Amino acid sequence: MKRLAIVTLSLGLISSGAGYVIANDNSRPYEAIYLETGYKPMKDALNDFENHYNKKLSLPLRVPPVSFTHYFGRLSDLDGTANDKFELLFTNDKLPENQYSIIVRPTRNKIPIKDKYISNTYKLNNGIEANYITINDSNSLVFEYDNWQYWLSVNKRIADKVPPQGLVNIANSIK
Repeated sequence: MKRLAIVTLSLGLISSGAGYVIANDNSRPYEAIYLETGYKPMKDALNDFENHYNKKLSLPLRVPPVSFTHYFGRLSDLDGTANDKFELLFTNDKLPENQYSIIVRPTRNKIPIKDKYISNTYKLNNGIEANYITINDSNSLVFEYDNWQYWLSVNKRIADKVPPQGLVNIANSIK
């Protein structure tokens, strides 16, 4: 129970940006907290996803123009399928604001977006509409492609380096 409370607290601190202090503790590697919470090397996580769904996943070829030191992925395969999702996380151990994530889930289990969160709508090169939303500490571009719902998100603290058009350019790099 104590370990669960520590992991839960740590996850909350990471998502708020305060996890930098915990994750950057010199007594253990930065990536340890991510590995303990189910993240693994991106390639391994992608293999898990493609084996789980028996389908290849198209990912963006571009990333935001900020530096990242670590790349992780994980497949959340929970009981049932409603909450299954694939996550990629790009982070920087020296610049905690440099966070970018991709979350992919089947469109049949997509997260609906309330109109009040939609700041703008963009048309991608393939004709698909993408909604730009701002929720909590992130700016996200959300769209559906090839029966998947994609969430491309950056930390709001780097919004000046990754404006909405930057996320649109990343989305347009999916092939």
